[in-house]
Amino acid sequence: MPVAKGSTIDPACTRATIVEAAMPLLYERGLDGVGVAELCARVGVSKETLYRHFGTKDGLIEAVLHKRSEQVTRWLAGAAAAAGDDPRDQLTAVFDALRQWYDEPVFRGCAMLNAAAQHHVEAVRAITARHLDRYLELLTGIAERAGAADPHLLGRQLLILVEGATVVAAHQDAVGAGDHARQAALTLLSTASRTSPPA
Repeated sequence: MPVAKGSTIDPACTRATIVEAAMPLLYERGLDGVGVAELCARVGVSKETLYRHFGTKDGLIEAVLHKRSEQVTRWLAGAAAAAGDDPRDQLTAVFDALRQWYDEPVFRGCAMLNAAAQHHVEAVRAITARHLDRYLELLTGIAERAGAADPHLLGRQLLILVEGATVVAAHQDAVGAGDHARQAALTLLSTASRTSPPA
């Protein structure tokens, strides 16, 4: 990552740039699908720079997963918020956003679950658990606004639909998984709500 003569190197900026550049490569190829030498070449940094900022490749992986989780959960929360105040519309927007993601050529499933399956270590498991907690917070909030008798239970059921649809879309049926999950989610929302009429 060349720096013009006389420029000041900003470590935080360099770190963020490396994370952004590594994220799509690690998602596409998998955490173990690219070695440090190729990773550095593709990102445009030396091994020394990578190790200085992240300690190890695993340190970079953890930083990438943190960033990916923030981006994805912010994206889904934004989709729900843009749908207005109706919880049914918010839930529809979440599943519609997921369905669009499933249709993208670069879709490879949930990066967090992929990472947890590839690197079954505590640090990655903790990042994945926090990612799922963020999803759960979003979905439980929708359930609460819908007047569900047990918002936490409904939130967990909706989380299972989100992650289940994502796995099925990645490995079996990218076309139908999002539609089927959305329909099931809306049925759950209607039947679990005290105030919503049946779908």
